[in-house]
Amino acid sequence: MGITFAYAHPSLGRSPRGKRLERIKQSPNYRDGQFCNLSYTPLMEDNDKSLLLNLWEFLFKKTPGLKPNRDIPVVKNNLHELDNNLEFIQWLGHSSMYIQTNGLRFLIDPVLTNKWPESMMLKPFKGTNIYSTDDLPNIDYLIITHDHWDHLDYHTIKKLKDKVNVYICPLGVGEHLERWGVNPTDIIEMDWQDENMLNDDAKIYCLPARHFSGRTFKRNKTLWASYLLQLPDKKIYISGDGGYDTHFKEIGERFGEITLATLENGQYNDNWKYIHLMPNDLVKAINDLNAKKIITTHHSKFALAHHPWQEPIELVASKADSIHSQLIIPIIGEIIKFDETPPTQLWWKDN
Repeated sequence: MGITFAYAHPSLGRSPRGKRLERIKQSPNYRDGQFCNLSYTPLMEDNDKSLLLNLWEFLFKKTPGLKPNRDIPVVKNNLHELDNNLEFIQWLGHSSMYIQTNGLRFLIDPVLTNKWPESMMLKPFKGTNIYSTDDLPNIDYLIITHDHWDHLDYHTIKKLKDKVNVYICPLGVGEHLERWGVNPTDIIEMDWQDENMLNDDAKIYCLPARHFSGRTFKRNKTLWASYLLQLPDKKIYISGDGGYDTHFKEIGERFGEITLATLENGQYNDNWKYIHLMPNDLVKAINDLNAKKIITTHHSKFALAHHPWQEPIELVASKADSIHSQLIIPIIGEIIKFDETPPTQLWWKDN
């Protein structure tokens, strides 16, 4: 009974079916029953260890400094009272972000609850769960990069349902949203290279990423993606998760100078080098993108890999001289105005 209940829990989502599945089958990125990356992408690096041994080490290996010793600094702002004309991006921890620009409000990959069953896998560092769905104003566009649990949270979507006008997601992810009660007319599903006008002045492009998908053992039935928001006075790139590949350079060349880019930095492992950005590849991706400013994400809230929690920040900060962009390492909740570059506070030290 318990196993049956767990498998049937709505947080698992639902595989695409019907007209949605028929559309998926027409995608050039869908072959032999699953979505594929631009390049050959094994989930794990080939090595001499068995899959079982790799899994055992992932689950039980002890890593010094995996979590902070004490609460890390955070900033709590009242988003309901902020001026609607204020242009800024705010990192909410891990890959969750709030963006206010050109009269529009965007929410990216929100994971703002800590309830079962997600709480079994995603345990936030103490103090980092400072923002909840109640803290958010109404959202024009909620953007999902892929359906992994640390980017698409069942309880967050349920709580935000009455606050969100439109959901934007890669092909197939709409099936999860519909199962959770989102009206299908409020969902825009996109394939790589699709573009959609949000209003007369704002356009979104769905672009490649090098990753995978799945909320159960079924893999790659839904697409994963990065996005570029093109506005009259700025371009904002959202990488989602994914390893290094040619798409970063292609995006940089196609769109010219990007105003600000957010890039995955953290939860990496040598065995996952194809599906997550390794530290050296992060620098290459940043320089390929030709972005004016960079904010790195995917760190400082959950320990999903075996590296010290602050290692991703320290490594990218140490490479700042080789990065052709202005590097911003914000505190969770800090307001980052698009027309400013705040000095980096070494907030991760002594934790």
